[in-house]
Amino acid sequence: QVQLVESGGGLVQPGGSLRLSCAASGFAFSLYAITWVRQAPNKEREGISCINRSGSTNYADSVKGRFTVSRDNDNRTVYLQMNNLTPEDTAVYLCVASFTFRCDNIGTTGDYAGQGTQVTVSS
Repeated sequence: QVQLVESGGGLVQPGGSLRLSCAASGFAFSLYAITWVRQAPNKEREGISCINRSGSTNYADSVKGRFTVSRDNDNRTVYLQMNNLTPEDTAVYLCVASFTFRCDNIGTTGDYAGQGTQVTVSS
């Protein structure tokens, strides 16, 4: 059974940090690109970072320099380190796996997706 399970979300003050995890099972994880996507209320879904099977990364301008994506293929997990968070980062964050993506650009869809984890940035 294919699963992507996000964790690590929560409430954080502006300027704070969180590290999200995306744990995968049921498919050949190391062959897939993983995209982090966020969905905020009344906003379009936004792809914010991507890491391909080779470990190459790409970021949306909105998070570049603040967020870092990494992957651990042995543990079948992708991480998103988020620093210097602002209220505009408040959203549900989910991970999406795609066999064909190379992360040349950052999409919002793929073969498999998790349910998401809530991140709220507020004082």
